[in-house]
Amino acid sequence: MIPAVMDDQRWQAVVSRDARFDGQFVFAVKSTKVYCRPSCPSRRPRRDRVSFFNVPDAAEQAGFRACLRCQPRVERVVDRQVELVQSVCRLLDSSEENETVKLAELASQAGVSQFHLQRTFKRVMGISPRQYMTARKFGSFKQLVREGESVTNAVYDSGFNSSSRLYEQAAVELGMTPATYSRGGRGVKIDYTIVTSPFGRLLVAVTERGVCAVRMADADAELETDLRAEFPEAVIERADRSLRETVQQVLRHLTNNEPHLDLPLDIRSTAFQRQVWEKLRAIPYGQTMSYGDVAKSLGKPGAVRAVGRACATNPVALVIPCHRVVREDQSLGGYRWGLDRKKRLLDHERTKSKES
Repeated sequence: MIPAVMDDQRWQAVVSRDARFDGQFVFAVKSTKVYCRPSCPSRRPRRDRVSFFNVPDAAEQAGFRACLRCQPRVERVVDRQVELVQSVCRLLDSSEENETVKLAELASQAGVSQFHLQRTFKRVMGISPRQYMTARKFGSFKQLVREGESVTNAVYDSGFNSSSRLYEQAAVELGMTPATYSRGGRGVKIDYTIVTSPFGRLLVAVTERGVCAVRMADADAELETDLRAEFPEAVIERADRSLRETVQQVLRHLTNNEPHLDLPLDIRSTAFQRQVWEKLRAIPYGQTMSYGDVAKSLGKPGAVRAVGRACATNPVALVIPCHRVVREDQSLGGYRWGLDRKKRLLDHERTKSKES
């Protein structure tokens, strides 16, 4: 029989979703007849419904089936895939001429086929190797422009071999041309609306490409000032009627437990921010992850602070649910729109999840 103290330690690992214990044991839930690895993102059951097994085979012999979400039987395969992607990212990050790096070269250096590399990289990172390179260069370009460098110099200093390559992809990565971005959004039309929500005043702003801002505050003036500060040269107009359906989607998500906000987005990000934000969008309604677990899931366990910064710079509250990321000890951490609002959001989602 397993000592009670060991069970207590395992239960704590399950409660904290500690990925370090993955592969050491699985936990099974009597009410669902499903077993999971400790870091599974599913909602935690009551302690009296949980049993522990050293290996998946033992759980299955006891009549439990493997969780489809965390796939406890393929954990080692996932680890190898993460290691592969980490090595490719290091190759891309260390290359001085990212523009000329080909998938075939990456696959050869990694010792795998091009098809396997492309598929694995996309599954782990959420983007392809080419998109990773592009986002990395755009991140460098934006930083140089913000520091006062000219667009022409920033194009080449950030790794683009020609300005045409930058402009070809600018609509996707910047939501506007490079020159327009450097001028604070000059020439871009941004419509916005502000409504009352269960968590204060809610602003939703859009360009012709998609939602560019979702923010919460106590006063309309604060929301409008922040929006104009981010896009000081854009044409910004209030458009309550045309944005009625868009803002209603956000409100329905808040009040009716709709699981995802599938809205078209027009937001700018570095490669790492994009990885973090995609991970946050995968956190189920009513559940949380720690900053450390997000970093580990990206294969970068030392990037906890960087994950925190990515959460803090999230421009679209609720659509990218950064409020679902907490500290290891389950304390709230930070929140761009206020800790009290974060607490109320989490409490609201947990209540709604139990009702559904």
